Amino acid sequence: MDNSIDRVPVNQLPDRYNLVRSAIYTRLDALGIEPEKVGNKSYVNAEQLRLLDNLHEFIQAGGTTAEFQESRGIRRRNRDSAAGSSGQSAGLSTAQNQSDLSQLLNVLSDFAAKIQPSAPQPDPFAYLETLERAAQSGWLLRTSEVAELLRLSPAEMQLYGDRFSEAGFVFVKAGYRSGGELAWRVTKPIR
Repeated sequence: MDNSIDRVPVNQLPDRYNLVRSAIYTRLDALGIEPEKVGNKSYVNAEQLRLLDNLHEFIQAGGTTAEFQESRGIRRRNRDSAAGSSGQSAGLSTAQNQSDLSQLLNVLSDFAAKIQPSAPQPDPFAYLETLERAAQSGWLLRTSEVAELLRLSPAEMQLYGDRFSEAGFVFVKAGYRSGGELAWRVTKPIR
């Protein structure tokens, strides 16, 4: 049985991303996504949802919508300039861009499936088990290791200072590892 999502109502997206409705529509517009209307409800399909998820993760990691668009080759024109003197041709251009984007996403999705047709889904909680072991064993982790586990950039970690908390763990700078990389002691607060 296939448990994949075919479509998601747009009115559920604010809860999914913890954003206000206007921010959802701003992202939809930036990605060139026009939800499908069925009756009085609007939906995004699974492919569009993946793109929205990717944008959300990118922004959470410190990126911007414009950087995401650039990295994915998504070109969106300003609505005012797109409407210009010929609103109809701008509409056709937008429709063509959406069609091109949809085709590109289909090709990339097929390509990814062929590269790893039977790749198991990664355990989203595996990083917590690793942090638990590090805390129990008293391991000193490199900045790059902590950054990878927490899905942060090493530069972003520098902004946290000498001590920070994340995912129920406390990270404290504890010297340096070989190669000059900062070491972090992982502990878990006693409850």
